[in-house]
Amino acid sequence: MRASHCLSLLALALLTACRPAAAPGAATPDPAAPAAPTAAADASAARQVATVAEAFLTPMTPDDNIDSPASWTTPDGQVWLIATAKATDKLVVYDGQTGAKLRDVGSLGTAPGQFDRPNGIAVVDDLVLIVERDNHRVQVLQLPDFTPLGVFGADELRKPYGVWVNKLGSGYDVYVTDSYDAGEDAQGNDVLPPLAELDKRVRRYALTVQGGKAQASLTASIGDTTEAGALRVVESIWGDPANDRLLIAEEDETYASEFKVYTLEGRFSGTTFGRDAFQAQAEGVMLRTCGKDGWWITTEQGKQRSVFHLFDRHTLKHVGAFQGNTVANTDGIWSMQAPSARFPNGALYAVHDDQGVVAFDWASIARQLSLPLECGA
Repeated sequence: MRASHCLSLLALALLTACRPAAAPGAATPDPAAPAAPTAAADASAARQVATVAEAFLTPMTPDDNIDSPASWTTPDGQVWLIATAKATDKLVVYDGQTGAKLRDVGSLGTAPGQFDRPNGIAVVDDLVLIVERDNHRVQVLQLPDFTPLGVFGADELRKPYGVWVNKLGSGYDVYVTDSYDAGEDAQGNDVLPPLAELDKRVRRYALTVQGGKAQASLTASIGDTTEAGALRVVESIWGDPANDRLLIAEEDETYASEFKVYTLEGRFSGTTFGRDAFQAQAEGVMLRTCGKDGWWITTEQGKQRSVFHLFDRHTLKHVGAFQGNTVANTDGIWSMQAPSARFPNGALYAVHDDQGVVAFDWASIARQLSLPLECGA
């Protein structure tokens, strides 16, 4: 995401004083996850991280400051890997099977098809949604031509970062994380708002696309204000509609690197997990389904090497971790489950050190972590 918020000394002292006395990483169960407490015990065992070789690395372009990727399969079977470039205010499109760069899309500005610090990205159907931090909005484009269909959120969003889209019938529910600050301290560091003001950390919108025009309305503002449930520094978000779960990465390392579990309606479930598993900032999150089961893929943003932790879809039990030979300092990730010629079982894409994107063959991940490749309906 970016450097962690630095609180004033007084605010930090108060935060530490208020912290629960529970052992780090202890998960609080909710009815939907009765086995969640065992996740902490399993992850706190001796750290074992498998190594999975990257299938490819895209060209490295440090000037772009690549943040988040998403993939789209064209009607003729090509795979486009689309990544946001924060520093150059554009999208970079790669071949999702080879990593070769195909094209750039967009430029700096506020007009349709232009961006100002694009960050989060999601692809659903033939739509690509881009969160623009410094335009304080979400822009909707239509593939394959990246045709601008509209923008939304500018009236509410202050410092948006991440996005997850849930398809509902003919429309979409769009969840956008908003990591707004309460100004800066004397050293120029962001100041975290008090807990009572963290009730709008996620904005939920109802999106429809008709007649070549995207329209969205705000339906909810989400954010618990208790010590345990508050979302202090947020970016990555993903949901599991089948189990009424919304996972949000907590990136405030002065508090904890963990994932908080909310319901889709925006209620904190009481469950957090992963605190003991992560040795660096919690970052990207995706759900890889396997019939009714599956795994949450989460990211530990290590500066020297990123580690990807998998947790059981239902119990949130830690089931394994892996790293690549190269990938480090990962921001966004994207799980492509659809088969392709290069990746018959799908792929995991991960940003590498703000410079490009790597790909992992899911079959290689599954083999290293002893996960089933064949899944029931």
